[in-house]
Amino acid sequence: MLHPCLSCGACCAFFRVAFHWSEADASLGGVVPPERTEKLDPHRLVMRGTQASRPRCTALQGAVGEAAHCGIYEQRPSVCREVEPSWEFGRPSAQCDKARLGHGLPVLTAADWTLAAGA
Repeated sequence: MLHPCLSCGACCAFFRVAFHWSEADASLGGVVPPERTEKLDPHRLVMRGTQASRPRCTALQGAVGEAAHCGIYEQRPSVCREVEPSWEFGRPSAQCDKARLGHGLPVLTAADWTLAAGA
């Protein structure tokens, strides 16, 4: 079994992804592609597509719940880096669970990581 997130993508199609504008400013060390963002307020940007009534980040590739991955994984914003999949580090994640349930997917369990490690 692959990493559970590679068959999920629920968080990328559930939450607004907002972060400080400097993360998309290369002159300040930012790596998020500016063309993938839009202004939220004077201090924050959002990933395009995540402000919609049915959010879906434009960097998400694939089908939620089947095969999905971030098209800018190495350049993703800090808020995306901070999301923990449930049980990857031995504890549940309210964000992960909420997004998965919102897409009709079961929440991850510790057993999902045992299977992933054995793959």
